This record gives sequence, structure tokens and C-alpha cells, in this order.
Amino acid sequence: MPKTSKVKKKVVKTKPKKSTKSKEIKKGPLKISKTYIPKDTEKYMSEKHKIYFRIKLQEWRKELVKANNEALYNGSMDDNSISADIVDQASSYTDKNVEMKAINRQIKLISEIDKALMRIKDDTYGYCLDTAEPIGLKRLMARPIAKYTIAAQEKHEKNEKVHADD
Repeated sequence: MPKTSKVKKKVVKTKPKKSTKSKEIKKGPLKISKTYIPKDTEKYMSEKHKIYFRIKLQEWRKELVKANNEALYNGSMDDNSISADIVDQASSYTDKNVEMKAINRQIKLISEIDKALMRIKDDTYGYCLDTAEPIGLKRLMARPIAKYTIAAQEKHEKNEKVHADD
């Protein structure tokens, strides 16, 4: 058998050639001014619209979390004030009950805000979950967590009322 010598091949890494055909310029994240308000003349659910609603939802969420934390903290401070008067105790219990119901509603609202933020992420925000039609900027401005067009929302509420009566 003939002797073979082992030759190491030198691997040269080269940079891929830049294509002159496509001159894509990657932009950073789009920024909007604090005074920006979505307009009907713009493309519906454009990047500007999504950013606007994302910021609006995030700020709303932050306010609700802060308010809930304050209510829970301040509410727990009152636990030590036990009154001998039964009427005062009943009043205090009722106040706490009302406060806890409000906090529970806000927790559900935070959940709805999270769902709306997920819809922005997956590009379904602003479109009806039933009909896939645009919900409309005015409706979203008034209720950023809206999932349905007005007609679809009325239909849902009517169905809920029918089932509630059963």
C-alpha cells in the first residue's frame, strides 16, 4: 500500500456578497408622538395604529395594577380596626365587599387588556372575532379592548340575555 500524506485543507470564510438587486433598509421601531391620534384617512391598523393602541393599553394596564395594589394595601390596613358596634362592623364588611368586587372587576379588565395586547401582537387586533370586519377606530378609541363590531356585540349581549333568562 502506498503511503498517503494527510493534507489539511484551509477553510476560508468569506462574507456573502451584497445583492445589488434589493436595497432593503431596515428601520428601527416606528415611533409616534405623544399627541398622535389615529385617523380614518390612514390605512386601517397600520403600524402607527398598533403602536398607539399598544401604548394606550399598556398605560391603562399600569394604572389599573397601581390602583389595585393601593386598594389592597390600604384595605389591609383597615383590618385592625375592629369596632364594638355591630352596625359599624356590618358597614365595614359591606365596604370591603364592594371594594373587593371592584378589584375583581379590575383584575378581569387587566386580563382583557392582556388579550388585546396579544391580538396586537398576532395582527388580529381591531378586527371582529365573529365577522373579521374592522371594528372601527372610533369604537377602539372609546373601548380599546373591544373584540366585536357594534352589531356583533349587540348580538352577543342579546344571546347572553336570552341564556340568562333560562
